[in-house]
Amino acid sequence: MSNRRFMNIAISAVMIIMSLWVGVSADSSKEIIVKTVKGKKVCDQGWECKGFSAYCCNQTISDLFQTYQFEDLFSKRNTPVAKAVGFWDYKSFITAAAIYQPQGFGTTGGKLMQMKEVAAFLAHVGAKTSCGYGVATGGPLAWGLCYNKEESPMQSYCDDSYKFDYPCAPGAEYYGRGAIPIYWNYNYGAVGENLKVDLLNHPEYIEQNATLAFQAAIWKWMSPLKKGQPSAHEVFVGDWKPTKNDTLSKRLPGFGTTMNILYGENVCGQGDVDQMNVIISHYQYYLDLMGVGREEAGPHEVLACEEQVPFNPNTKSSSS
Repeated sequence: MSNRRFMNIAISAVMIIMSLWVGVSADSSKEIIVKTVKGKKVCDQGWECKGFSAYCCNQTISDLFQTYQFEDLFSKRNTPVAKAVGFWDYKSFITAAAIYQPQGFGTTGGKLMQMKEVAAFLAHVGAKTSCGYGVATGGPLAWGLCYNKEESPMQSYCDDSYKFDYPCAPGAEYYGRGAIPIYWNYNYGAVGENLKVDLLNHPEYIEQNATLAFQAAIWKWMSPLKKGQPSAHEVFVGDWKPTKNDTLSKRLPGFGTTMNILYGENVCGQGDVDQMNVIISHYQYYLDLMGVGREEAGPHEVLACEEQVPFNPNTKSSSS
């Protein structure tokens, strides 16, 4: 099967899921199937949380975070000056999120934790795709999802030291693309392997399909960079217990450590830098817009990573 045909099939499958979403979202009486497996309650909520998971016994993301809230968070993304007009939408996000909700994405804990995780993830997305600036209409935090790719890249991001595992494809450019942008051939290769999409040969798929772009970002949020390390999801929802070395390195459960995992020393351990503060500001702003309130974000030592030792020093992250 050709790569192009595989991509067309994948897109068709996404469209089928999205059509199901339209039908289900109009029905407020969603069916929840419950059963007991090895003494534990597990549930299935159809297209959005499928496969009998304990997480699916909770409310789903679409129960808590709806179209109007997405529009509030990303209110300027389709203005004429934006660079990805018409690309990003709520259906693409919720369709991608449905794949990971049985694993706990946006379905861990009670309503407050669920809302906070959605806000935290989208804060990274908003900060990394923003074209906002200090005097921008609506303020600098209203311009998330302005981009879906790097503008005027200065290089092709091909690292030949990975030529055996992730060789650069002829003519391919591995510049930043996506909701939490992916850079470099080896990162496109690794993400593609996990999503079962040939991104090494076709990195352009990320800028052509918003659902795939969100899926790649959520996979990154849910996946540790290395074995034995936590994922951003785990440190945020409290599923990670710091070791003595983590404590000495000032790595704490919470939002700040998600930046450490996703960006490493590009953001963390650098003091009170703008790159860090912009992401924190998006998180607080989104909590306000979603009706949670920024007071639920926690104290500064939980929010920030200015003094944290990076998990992986001198390692290029997928978002740098």
